[in-house]
Amino acid sequence: MPSDFPPWPRVYAFFARWRDAGLVTELHDRLREAVRLVEGRSPEPSAAVVDSQSVKADATVTLASRGYDAGKKINGRKRHLLTDTLGLLLAVLVTPASTTDRDAARILLPAARNHFRRLARVWADGGYTGHLTDWATQHLGVVLDIVRRSDEASGFEVLPRRWVVERSFAWLLRSRRLVRDYERRTDTSETVILWSMTILMSRRLAAQCPQRPAPARAA
Repeated sequence: MPSDFPPWPRVYAFFARWRDAGLVTELHDRLREAVRLVEGRSPEPSAAVVDSQSVKADATVTLASRGYDAGKKINGRKRHLLTDTLGLLLAVLVTPASTTDRDAARILLPAARNHFRRLARVWADGGYTGHLTDWATQHLGVVLDIVRRSDEASGFEVLPRRWVVERSFAWLLRSRRLVRDYERRTDTSETVILWSMTILMSRRLAAQCPQRPAPARAA
């Protein structure tokens, strides 16, 4: 905690109040719309990318809200992100790491579709195959497009569309608080992710603004 901040219980009380009132979400969403406008895009996206990232959980995370990702061999939580084609966050869901991508998508995609009425296409990896693709089309009117890794590829391969959300995960890991999950509550984890993206977008917008001349000093 910075030395010029009040005691941490008071700071956390404000954070919790803003989280529960949806203030952090509102601030984040308005900044995202502003960034999209600066980039020459519509404020509301029509396409998105979905993916997940498993992270280790600290001892402060309760057993009920953590799990084991057998594929990644990680005991902790999983962050499910839906981003636009710029890598900006549209929706986030934090679950135990044992939650499958398909199960999380059945929660994440309807919530996003209700909020973004223009959303028509979502790119995903092979973890989202199966009945989910038909379900998304029939129930949400969203085309779930699976981007697969070629069988001939060896080593690292940049995949079309999917690299966008991978870059978003890399952005998040620049925040020390997000290197692993420290939060007792999953909604707090989601809010910390929103806050990290809010800082990133604020800096991006500030870089677009013309620099103001420094005020003249009194003689």
